Parts: sequence; structure tokens; C-alpha cells
Amino acid sequence: MVKNEKELSPETRDYTIHLHKRLHHIGLKSRAPRSIAIIKDFVSRVMKTKDVRIDYNLNNFLWSKGIKHVPYRVRVRLQRKKNEEENAKEEMYTLVRYLPVDSFKGLRPEKVNSE
Repeated sequence: MVKNEKELSPETRDYTIHLHKRLHHIGLKSRAPRSIAIIKDFVSRVMKTKDVRIDYNLNNFLWSKGIKHVPYRVRVRLQRKKNEEENAKEEMYTLVRYLPVDSFKGLRPEKVNSE
């Protein structure tokens, strides 16, 4: 049987992504580009959208230590939005933004009220 697919609606969530364990055994020169691909895969799986857009600040944070030394963890805010483009293939897209935090201790995935 086929599962009934729920209608997607705009939603905002915060997640911590542990990049260090996902980049284990990855060559040094491909770590920063691979980290972007890992984030896109994670977001598309969690938010159920194929169209994932990475924010400029998140990209700068991932590349801040260079191509080899990607930060171990990153806190991101995922915003699923309605696609306003005329010829859009997907109905919804997800915008991934960087959330600066002092410590990752005790942070859990959480749903954020829409502003």
C-alpha cells in the first residue's frame, strides 16, 4: 500500500548537524564541498523538499576554516516556504540559515513559531 502524503505547509525548525561524524574518512580537499552536500541531503530528508537553498552566511561559516578543517557542528534554521516562481518544478522550497550559538550543549531540534 502507498502511504497518504500529507500536504506540506510553511514551517520553521532549528537543528544541530554534527558534521564531524559525517565527514569521517572523507579526503581533506573535499570536506567543505561535501559538508554542503551533507546539509542539503539532511534538509531534504527532514523537510521533505527537493529544492534546498543554502544561505550566504552558512556557506561562509562552513568555509571559514578553509577546505580541510570544517567546523565539527553547525546550528541551522530550516524554513520551508512556498515557491513564488512561475515555472517552479517544486511547490515548496527550504531555506537553510546559520544560527550562531555559544555552546551546543543541551540543544535539541525544535519547532519555531513563524514570525
